[in-house]
Amino acid sequence: MSVRTTIYIPSPLRPYAGQHAAVEVEAATVGEALRALVTAHADLERHLYDEQGRLRRFVNVYRNDEDVRHLQRDATPLSAGDTLSIVPSIAGGAGPQQPAGPPAWATGADGLPALSPAELLRYGRHLILPEVALEGQRKLKAASVLIVGAGGLGSPLALYLAAAGVGRLGLVDFDVVDESNLQRQVLYGTASVGLPKLDAARARLQDLNPGVRVDTYATRLTSQNAFEILEPYDVVVDGTDNFPTRYLVNDACALKAKPNVYGSIFRFEGQISVFDAARGPCYRCLYPDPPPPGLVPSCAEGGVLGVLPGVVGTLQAMEAIKLILGLGEPLIGRLMLFDALGMRFRELKLRKDPACPLCGERRTVTELVDYEQFCGLPGAEQVAENVGLELSVRDLEARIARGDDFDLIDVREPQEFEIARLPGARLIPLGSLPARVSELDSSREIVLTCHTGQRSMRALEFLRGAGFRKLQNLRGGIAAWSREVDPSVPRY
Repeated sequence: MSVRTTIYIPSPLRPYAGQHAAVEVEAATVGEALRALVTAHADLERHLYDEQGRLRRFVNVYRNDEDVRHLQRDATPLSAGDTLSIVPSIAGGAGPQQPAGPPAWATGADGLPALSPAELLRYGRHLILPEVALEGQRKLKAASVLIVGAGGLGSPLALYLAAAGVGRLGLVDFDVVDESNLQRQVLYGTASVGLPKLDAARARLQDLNPGVRVDTYATRLTSQNAFEILEPYDVVVDGTDNFPTRYLVNDACALKAKPNVYGSIFRFEGQISVFDAARGPCYRCLYPDPPPPGLVPSCAEGGVLGVLPGVVGTLQAMEAIKLILGLGEPLIGRLMLFDALGMRFRELKLRKDPACPLCGERRTVTELVDYEQFCGLPGAEQVAENVGLELSVRDLEARIARGDDFDLIDVREPQEFEIARLPGARLIPLGSLPARVSELDSSREIVLTCHTGQRSMRALEFLRGAGFRKLQNLRGGIAAWSREVDPSVPRY
């Protein structure tokens, strides 16, 4: 019995199928479906079949996710809901080709910037794509993209957007390059260590593509400067690594009607979407409230596979280019999840929340707010209180030298403890602390430490809630100890 089946056409074959990405046919078997396809689009036949009418050996056909060569080939039956995918072999492309058409560098009457002969040569692989061509490349040259964060995600974003010929790039960051960045932040090299990130980034991007304007903002994005910084840009890309800035970017983009290309990473997983409040949901629709401080560890605490931001950041760059060119289907209303260990992508639907205070039916967020407070981060009073509960690495060094009596508890993970440890420290990972609290003597003074002092402060707060009073947190953790006291302790 014939069923209606969708056949997905790969981009190399779309010119021979009326530029369709998918074609629906009525068929009972794979063979019938393919014959129906070439009947409707005769130019496809020579690409799929040889002179003897056999499916070419450099073309694979999948029913759902199974290669039909391992089933019954042409006789493989089709059921309702089945799809077919044509998967031909592809290479990196043939030799250089000259773009067809008039010399667009001599024009520009349509308001788009002209392309020089050098730019035609540089962007030749774009110009021969019918979906991009001369007009699309000129749109890229006219476009402007702001990248918030020049770290793991911002590195591939900036590199690929500059290489693609986006005319103006803005970079917001205030950090300096550290050796620990080089495992994933491919915008920088060893020679950049110690330099402001934006100085190193500008030099690398201008070397990659001198025709791209690179504007840098060596500051933290705040409620006071966000509108001014975002104003000149067509698209904003979120390469941040903290919740206050992420909500700030979302709100500023929604209030200024700018698309926000979102990406986030942790360990082996990533998320990608496009938030455009004019056409779909915003980040608050997905996550109305931020997690409590400390509940979701940062990459510095939990780690990240170095390749992961390359994958996610490159996908963000792809979405930004699609938005500029008006190509394809942007991830508006969709959340893509990437699992590197399983090498799987999953897509989830996102819907606009009618109750969203930013983009819903009754909007209450009409201006930027204090995002540190919104995310529950400690205010000035709490910071002052925490300072009273901390000791410096120099103080700890002196106490160890005097032989003071106290317990030094390290709340990092075992794999971190193997890399580096403080003398006399005992390991009780933060996640194990509730189950192992009985191992601690509340009558003794306890000094808590971790990598940078954040997890140990959470451990201190937990122990205070459990009735412990003689507690101190090592400010800056083992990283500060290595920098200020004993450089022989490895940093990571």
